[in-house]
Amino acid sequence: MEVLTEGKRIVLKRGMDLLWIEPWGPDGIRVRMTNEAEMDLRDFALTEPVPETDAVIATEEVDMTDPWYRTEEYARYHRTGTVYSLINGKITARLNEEGWLSFLNQNGKVLLSECWRNRNRVSRYSVPIGQPARELRPIPGTTDYELFMRFEANDTEKIFGMGQYQIAGLDKKGTILDLEHKNSQSSIPFYVSSLGYGFFWNNPANGRVSFAKNRTEWYAASTKKLDYYITAGDTPAEIEFNYSAVTGRSPMMPEYGMGFWQCKLRYKTQDQVLTVAREYKKRGLPLDVIVVDFFHWPLQGTWQFDPDCFPDPEAMVKELRDMGVETVVSIWPTVDERSPNYRIMQDRGYLIRTDRGSPIYGSGWMGAITYYDATNPGCQKYVWDIAKKNYYDKGIRIFWLDEAEPEFGNYQYDNLRYYAGPGKQIANLYPKEYAKGFYEGLREAGETDIMSLVRCAWAGSQKYGALTWSGDIHSSWRSFSEQVQCGLSMGMAGIPWWTCDLGGFIGGDPTSPEFRELIARWFAWGCFLPVFRLHGERSPWDVAEVTINKETGRQVLGSGADNEIWSYGEENYEIMKNFLMIREKMRPYIRRVMKEISENGSPVIRPLFYDFPDDPEAWNVENTHMFGPDVLVSPVTAPGVSSWRVYLPKGADWVESATGKTYSGGQYVDAYAPLPVIPVFLREGSKVEVY
Repeated sequence: MEVLTEGKRIVLKRGMDLLWIEPWGPDGIRVRMTNEAEMDLRDFALTEPVPETDAVIATEEVDMTDPWYRTEEYARYHRTGTVYSLINGKITARLNEEGWLSFLNQNGKVLLSECWRNRNRVSRYSVPIGQPARELRPIPGTTDYELFMRFEANDTEKIFGMGQYQIAGLDKKGTILDLEHKNSQSSIPFYVSSLGYGFFWNNPANGRVSFAKNRTEWYAASTKKLDYYITAGDTPAEIEFNYSAVTGRSPMMPEYGMGFWQCKLRYKTQDQVLTVAREYKKRGLPLDVIVVDFFHWPLQGTWQFDPDCFPDPEAMVKELRDMGVETVVSIWPTVDERSPNYRIMQDRGYLIRTDRGSPIYGSGWMGAITYYDATNPGCQKYVWDIAKKNYYDKGIRIFWLDEAEPEFGNYQYDNLRYYAGPGKQIANLYPKEYAKGFYEGLREAGETDIMSLVRCAWAGSQKYGALTWSGDIHSSWRSFSEQVQCGLSMGMAGIPWWTCDLGGFIGGDPTSPEFRELIARWFAWGCFLPVFRLHGERSPWDVAEVTINKETGRQVLGSGADNEIWSYGEENYEIMKNFLMIREKMRPYIRRVMKEISENGSPVIRPLFYDFPDDPEAWNVENTHMFGPDVLVSPVTAPGVSSWRVYLPKGADWVESATGKTYSGGQYVDAYAPLPVIPVFLREGSKVEVY
């Protein structure tokens, strides 16, 4: 084995193993390994320029009889040996001559260490089972590898982030997570540890991670290299700052993003869109955005308004803008084989290919379709040019990039091939590249306030103005509760713009008393999300799901029931109207929060420990969160209650917004929570007004 230093990089060579350890931005280290002759230099999400640091490489001679450093066999012949240290601010990487790697903070505390179980090693556990920490296992008949990366587990550790998974717990310790995107699941492999570090798995391959009791193990099904980034910080805010510096930060949120968004499945015509917007204005209700959902087009892959249903979109957009309302249109990456663009895109290699069989998916969802290849720069420009002509040039500035996983149904990644590589190796890049194509098109057109609603994200999506939401979730109390941890986990994973379908997407009868209670509680929480957006497929549909237009012979998709705030009875109307007014009242505060997160990479909504890391109990609370630094919110996620148990963290006194009562931090209180009220507490002295 040979250990070299190249500038500020430590290089280990052993057989075909080539390992790089180098400083990466403030208090950060990047580790890469390959079995190829040269390192794969693709940066994936680590795309931001990193400044020069004061990192130094140090060496020291250590007692090699200590099993922490060396195998027993080697220690028989070498009483001392060299340990290499790369010190970059608050983090240090230590590499011994065996190749074992560990990370420490500036106080010498071990943050993370590789899990070696080699044949001759006398480890802390004395288990010689022949298992290396880093393993690139060749896939026979290919030039690719399965990748295993194993770290020691720590029983006291809590893990936060990793993106959006529809599970109950905020702390991901003890979970196994699939590293792949699906409808309602966004895999973003960055987490913040309660031990004081952040870890990013810079690999878009399909795989999984297990945060088990005996070890933490990362796995990629097919890849060319190992690539990860680790950073240390004294607080979660420092860790997020460092991580966002190397992957990118959200821009300043446009003003329209801070208000209320009205949406449903679906407004079928131009007249319906205008009628709803006029009614909001007639009632004196704030409305910043209205959304034109899917199948407003004649065929998938035409990316244009259906002239039968939207005969004058320019006039529609103008009238809406005159009312102070922006228009959002849905984009799908699907291309119907009957679309005039299908053959052109196929000939140019702009469609996702399959290694086996036909790339056409299904025929029952309004046509036989395939997906465009968002990883292809030529395809990004081709689609944007069509969207610019048919939408942007008619006044549309905001796009809803749906199906962003994309949603294949049968996720056979081993059969998919993209411009960027085989599906198993790069499929998780898709939503980021999807957002990038529209972001760059809008920038080129002269736009500066860019936001796209995207149904999935990967690391780096945030810098392309991606507003993610949690997909087609169910209208239930359980789902509502799960969305709380989903939003917090997305924020901790570096995606600060997040929302969900208020009331859930699937199901929900506007006439049902049970659902009216659910949507009242959910809507109240929406007032304290990064984006306040009402959407859903309400029951029953107004017509059969799919019908045939007798005049044109085209298939026409129906629509769910009404989903405006006056659709749920008078009591709910007054409750929901009140929260629209609260959101408007909070605009100056929201504007300040959005400016701060664009500068420092903080989440908009974040767990209590983010702002109060010195309070041990704050690390245990999963149903209450901060909305910016001064507003504490605890959504009521159970039916039939009028009070709600809330923890108020140490380090501040708290004013209950609904009652004006002041409480000391560091205690649980029974908050006032009848149906019209969501428990909100304000940091004393913050001057934020809610109720």
